[in-house]
Amino acid sequence: MNKDIALLCKALSDENRLTILELLIRGETCGCTLIDKLPITQPTMSYHLRTLTDSGLVTSYKEGVWKKHHVDLNRIDALIDYLNELKEMKGQCKND
Repeated sequence: MNKDIALLCKALSDENRLTILELLIRGETCGCTLIDKLPITQPTMSYHLRTLTDSGLVTSYKEGVWKKHHVDLNRIDALIDYLNELKEMKGQCKND
């Protein structure tokens, strides 16, 4: 579980990836439309999309020659659930 959450946190730890996620949450699109909205190169965009995909936050599929990307809301829910569980742990002692 912690490794999974760590991947999500890593994916969210970059300002460009947060912007990409914000753009994708509005609707699926290809990287070529995303790159026009960010001051980054195509290889950098590919790196960020791969990081988001590796975390599971973004999934993609081929449509003709285009690769469409979209946000997996279940992964966002998993992160929210983890953070809520973490918040509920406050003040609890664990006896080993």
